[in-house]
Amino acid sequence: MAIASTSRDSRKRAPARRPRRRYKPIDLGKKRWALRAALGGILLIVLLIGWAIIARRMAPATNTSRDHFDAILVLGYPADADGNPTPEQLARVTEAVREYDRGVAPRLLFSGGAAHNQFVEADVMANSAAAQGIPPSAIFVETKSDDTIQNACYSERIMQGHGWHSAEIISSGYHLPRAAMIFSHTSLDWRMHAAPPLQPNGAESGADAAVETLKTMRYLVYASWAEHCEP
Repeated sequence: MAIASTSRDSRKRAPARRPRRRYKPIDLGKKRWALRAALGGILLIVLLIGWAIIARRMAPATNTSRDHFDAILVLGYPADADGNPTPEQLARVTEAVREYDRGVAPRLLFSGGAAHNQFVEADVMANSAAAQGIPPSAIFVETKSDDTIQNACYSERIMQGHGWHSAEIISSGYHLPRAAMIFSHTSLDWRMHAAPPLQPNGAESGADAAVETLKTMRYLVYASWAEHCEP
């Protein structure tokens, strides 16, 4: 009798079978569409970067045959956290001073606002130029711009107000192709001039060039028509 009772108890305690899960079939159509969309996005980005690289290589270095100008226009770069000129900023100023001493133009115009910290880039560069012997009467500043498009726009306003029509534009080499695209939309006669690179081997930083290529892509796709300003 005990054996029979044990058998009945074990049957009662036996766990019930779980129902089988029903797996939804994979929608291959949706999967293929998502894959194509991802590949299409990657291809578009590659094409845009390629466009930016080609545009940078084809950017003009000048739009005039002049070798003397009304002003030397120096494009801004941020000062450090204490308001001192950074090496790249100082390289641009020092090259502008050299060009001034060579007689390329009788005055310097520094362009750049407080775009990255509380220090106005143009003022810091102007002080550096004064420290290198440039007389105050030859130093002018544009202190409102936050980017290269505004550098061009606001500097052109100042130059037109003084009756100046030509400029040698000084910046870092990696920056000049995009600057040339932007200044092509001004009424100025201009020539791009690169400040010496900071790298010991004379090459530009790969990171700077990569960032500038992305900025060029943004300019071509969006900023060239959306962020222009009228002088």
